[in-house]
Amino acid sequence: QVQLVESGGGLVQAGGSLRLSCAASGRTFSSYAMGWYRQAPGKEREFVAAISQGGTTTYYSNSVRGRFTISRDNAKNTVYLAMNSLKPEDTAVYYCAAGLYQTAQAMGVMTDKRIRSWGQGTQVTVSS
Repeated sequence: QVQLVESGGGLVQAGGSLRLSCAASGRTFSSYAMGWYRQAPGKEREFVAAISQGGTTTYYSNSVRGRFTISRDNAKNTVYLAMNSLKPEDTAVYYCAAGLYQTAQAMGVMTDKRIRSWGQGTQVTVSS
């Protein structure tokens, strides 16, 4: 398994941007599909974005498609989430996850039972 540590969260005004990073330890990072999830207060955790093992395909939830971009650097064992045009409803704790999925889309539409590692989360707060 890999150990995941997120960073880059913070407070930003609506319309602003943030970039989250997730650093992974271990030599098997490139064998995992990677994803970002979020959980707002009083709500269930939801899928945000995923990227395939090689970084060639991505998949997004409808609520962030066109505003967020997921990417990964396997040489650095890191996955990123660039968030633009942020809205107050994007406020949540954002979690990085490593999963055993064949494709990025599979990570987005299947249950999270194939997630093997979760990060500790990083808070993103968007003020109106």
